[in-house]
Amino acid sequence: MLSFLSGATRADAMREIDSSVGEPSALDAYRNGAIGGAEFAEPFVALAYLVAGVFFILALRGLSSPATSRTGNRFGMIGMLIAVVTTLVTHDIANIAEILIAIAIGGVIGLVIARRIAMTSMPELVAAFHSLVGLAAVLVGWAAYLNPGAFGLLVGDSIGAVSKVEMGLGIAIGAITFSGSVIAFAKLSGRMSGSPILLPARHVINLGTLAAIIVLTALFAMAGPSETMPLIIALTVLAFLIGFLLIIPIGGADMPVVVSMLNSYSGWAAAAMGFTLGNTAMIITGALVGSSGAILSYIMCRAMNRSFISVIAGGFGADDSGAGGGEAKEQRPYKQGSAADAAFMLEQAEKVIIIPGYGMAVAQAQHALREMADMLEEKGVEVKYAIHPVAGRMPGHMNVLLAEAQVPYENVFELEDINSEFAQADVAFIIGANDVVNPAAKTDKSSPIYGMPVFDVDKAKQVFFIKRSMGGVGYAGVDNDVFYMDQTMMLLSDAKKMVEEIVKALD
Repeated sequence: MLSFLSGATRADAMREIDSSVGEPSALDAYRNGAIGGAEFAEPFVALAYLVAGVFFILALRGLSSPATSRTGNRFGMIGMLIAVVTTLVTHDIANIAEILIAIAIGGVIGLVIARRIAMTSMPELVAAFHSLVGLAAVLVGWAAYLNPGAFGLLVGDSIGAVSKVEMGLGIAIGAITFSGSVIAFAKLSGRMSGSPILLPARHVINLGTLAAIIVLTALFAMAGPSETMPLIIALTVLAFLIGFLLIIPIGGADMPVVVSMLNSYSGWAAAAMGFTLGNTAMIITGALVGSSGAILSYIMCRAMNRSFISVIAGGFGADDSGAGGGEAKEQRPYKQGSAADAAFMLEQAEKVIIIPGYGMAVAQAQHALREMADMLEEKGVEVKYAIHPVAGRMPGHMNVLLAEAQVPYENVFELEDINSEFAQADVAFIIGANDVVNPAAKTDKSSPIYGMPVFDVDKAKQVFFIKRSMGGVGYAGVDNDVFYMDQTMMLLSDAKKMVEEIVKALD
């Protein structure tokens, strides 16, 4: 297997594999015109896939920062173009016209969606795209099973054991990605409640289902040709089922981690299919997406003080005393202010820290916020932006919005870099955020967000909190003691409208 990944010929790789499993005839199968042979027979093809892989790595590097994200996207597009063109040129395509038509249709659909989609809808769009990757892996796996000769998978009269393992893993991971992404899409788009749906003995059910999938994969690999159909059907059905079971118990506050986790799953599904098809570009791409998604999930779990293992198991952060029903627990006295009040105090401040959240995204208030910050800086006020790793409903949501408004990157700070500065801040300006500033995460062990690191806004001299009304709570469904602090002034209005009024008052 190492020789396969290091660029040796497919024949050499199969000789190494087959010698270990007792199936030497696989070598002949790959010598006799099997799909995938051409790409290994021509050195320039391996080089083209290597170049594509380098572009994918550069894309990930570019996407790690808003400042270089456009360049990263371009690198990714170039890499994918090289991989697709190389595959089309070096493989026997039954009908190239049909393939090009399908690519054109997909490109038009993607272009239309990209131009029309609002940033507030980006999280559910990402989840929807992940589901398509998973479904594609399932369909490719079934196509390879039903017509193994076209994929070069026959060893004698049956599919080789190694190919069956690759096929089973690809189908299983793809099905989990599809069904899990469908639930994530429904939760993020409001088509399904964001509250956890807790099934009795859910962890036992999940572990049992996963164990059954592993056993079925092993049995499928060892079964004869006449015995495989029931096994692969059962494997597919259980994989679809576990995808639903893993995501349903997860509450809305943990959705950003779910998005990155499903991103990782989609990558591993693509990598598994790459082994089935004998396509190094798919293996490289899938491994990059899978590993980067897993790393991002781990980073976000640390930011939320969650266990990475519990994320994989599903239902993390969700217990029977979890999120509330979306309403404040009690009516308590609070101070309400106006835009004029906020403008006056902001002008007198020396240091202001802005904490954006999903409410800012909904109101599309980032441009007005940038204008307000510019005016304050002209008056000698130091303005910084504090971004929580799980602010919004997908990783990097707030960073993208601020970059869109051309907020200087040097003014944007992550939680661990700026949290200590709230004690010296004159104003903590919270716009549309909630759970990421909720002190219950530090004090209330019964809270579904307990243990999640939050901004220490309670240490600021003055807190301005923009939200639509006092009737709603954050995505986690819990009330926020910051609303009722002595130094807090509630600015109850649409976020964009309120900031625009503050800007007018600052003139």
